[in-house]
Amino acid sequence: QVQVAESGGGLVQAGESLRLSCAASESGLRIRVMGWYRQAPGKQRELVATVSGIGTSNYADAVKGRFTISRDSAKNTVSLQMNSLKSDDTAVYYCNIVLLNGVSSWGKGTLVTVSS
Repeated sequence: QVQVAESGGGLVQAGESLRLSCAASESGLRIRVMGWYRQAPGKQRELVATVSGIGTSNYADAVKGRFTISRDSAKNTVSLQMNSLKSDDTAVYYCNIVLLNGVSSWGKGTLVTVSS
């Protein structure tokens, strides 16, 4: 079982920035995709951004141009830089790791609250 741990959530005002980080216990060589998802109150969990082992990134339309995902395979970490935050970005953010064999692991989540 891959251990996944997020950090960096908190309370910010609209327009401000926040950076989330995630560390995985698995070797970066065995990780196919690392990504961030979020779940707002009363809503389903949704994709925010993912990044592959070769650096190909994918973003939800709602965050394109504001969020940037980056991966450090040597350190088995993935970060999410969130700029120009909006109240709609308020959610619990989850880190997800998918191994080469398809096994998926989730972190416990970190709360991001954006006040307007």
